[in-house]
Amino acid sequence: MLGFAAIAVTLVVVPGPDWAYVLAAGTRDHVVLPVVAGILLGYALVTAAVAAGVGPLVASAPAALTALTLAGAAYLTYLGVRTLRAPARVDAGPTEALASSRLRYLVRGVGVSSMNPKGLLIFLSVLPQFTRTVGWPAPLQLATLGGVFIAICALFYLPLGLAADRALGSRPGVAWVTSRVAGAAMVVVGLALLVERVVHLRG
Repeated sequence: MLGFAAIAVTLVVVPGPDWAYVLAAGTRDHVVLPVVAGILLGYALVTAAVAAGVGPLVASAPAALTALTLAGAAYLTYLGVRTLRAPARVDAGPTEALASSRLRYLVRGVGVSSMNPKGLLIFLSVLPQFTRTVGWPAPLQLATLGGVFIAICALFYLPLGLAADRALGSRPGVAWVTSRVAGAAMVVVGLALLVERVVHLRG
């Protein structure tokens, strides 16, 4: 478990789609908790699928992996374009509208993490290598290791989002630049994944 946690930390702290979405939402819209909760929920769903035995089936089906990668790349590109088109802060409206907005951020967070190629790599390739044939049942081992990864994400992304909200979001110029960079990062990652998959398929 400690070995997997060490690897998980190194992968989580490397900037990626989760980073970009947390920074964009924190600096531009001052929304943190729903975003982080959505990311954690997405990884929880992936953990449940892997623990239930779906992970090995997906990993053994190249077409399924390709479809997931393409879907994730398209979604990241879509979110990046949205961020670039609306870099300014969204003012809070009535309570009902605010609740609806928070729900949308949560759902987007689920989409970002559950279709994050880096996250899928961890759960489909890295995580199973840390299970053992003795001791706990394999599904319980996978669920526990997935829980460790989710906890590490929470301990990292929540402070990151709060820092983006308070330290960067209070400075309009910095928030504008940060949201632009985050949006561009999502677009670049999404397009790079699309190109990589197309090249792989043609090759």
